[in-house]
Amino acid sequence: MQKQTMMTGCLPAFGRHRGYPPRWGWLRKVHLAIQNDPGAMTRPDATVELGVNKSMVPAMGFWSQAFGLARREGRDLVPTDRARWLLDDDHGADPFIELDVTLWLLHWWLLSAEPCHVPSWRYLFGIAGLNRYSRRELQRRLAWTADDNGWKPPAHSVLTADIACLVSMYGLSDDTAADFEDVLSNPFRTLQLLSSEPPGEDVADRSHLVSIHRRAGSRCPAIIQAYASIDFAARAFGTAAGSISLTRLSSDPLGPGRLLLADTAVLRHALHRVAARHPDHLAVVQSGDGEEMLTFSSRPDHLAEHLLDTAYPGPGAEWRREVHARGREA
Repeated sequence: MQKQTMMTGCLPAFGRHRGYPPRWGWLRKVHLAIQNDPGAMTRPDATVELGVNKSMVPAMGFWSQAFGLARREGRDLVPTDRARWLLDDDHGADPFIELDVTLWLLHWWLLSAEPCHVPSWRYLFGIAGLNRYSRRELQRRLAWTADDNGWKPPAHSVLTADIACLVSMYGLSDDTAADFEDVLSNPFRTLQLLSSEPPGEDVADRSHLVSIHRRAGSRCPAIIQAYASIDFAARAFGTAAGSISLTRLSSDPLGPGRLLLADTAVLRHALHRVAARHPDHLAVVQSGDGEEMLTFSSRPDHLAEHLLDTAYPGPGAEWRREVHARGREA
């Protein structure tokens, strides 16, 4: 029997992004291309269609899959219901990905995905025990983790590229010489989850430092924290109504506390706010032994979709609810 680890749900592959973090407009461009032609990403004129250079085309396809917005059918890519719900031109929740709430949602989808396409991301946010690593130390830990899972050892250069991509995607830097256009092209930097800085003068390891901002989740919208909590409960317990402790939500390596960088106090505040707006579905209560619990009165997977729909009210809301309903029936 295969040993179960915290990385079991990840694909045993690193560096499939080709060194490119997801850039502004990429997810929408892929969605528009493949909804018209599932073979668009492999066509000779894909660079013209997408407006990028040749090496970026597979990276764009990778990120669309990693966020759950496309799935592969042979050599083709086809849009998922999730992609239609978010990116549809007429009724999508946020077709141009202009809202911070959408970036937090995409971050959750990326790290909680089954399977997860970015094991280095999952490790750093969910599993790593420290808040600051040198890049060299992080490389060593990722190599150990791959070995512990029985995966093919990733090349040093691949792990180096993985960490560089991760930092480029999320990291705030004090490097004033950084290309301004490149800084603006990485939307997830606005979440302020990471920072990168030079090493101290008195350390032997001269690789740059990567710091995780463990309180960054205080800026995550309450509705996304609640959605992620119920989504996590659905993965943990299946389809039954029930409850889950705030301690588990905040401390489990695959829970919202770790992946959204929200501690127990931040989660508690967010869940109380959302439960007050949805009293028929959610409540934060104390168990008989004094432990705080999030209770949910209906199927958590359906409830998660309901909460997500409420995060994007306005035009197209009814259509988006129908997309979720069709997805349940499929």
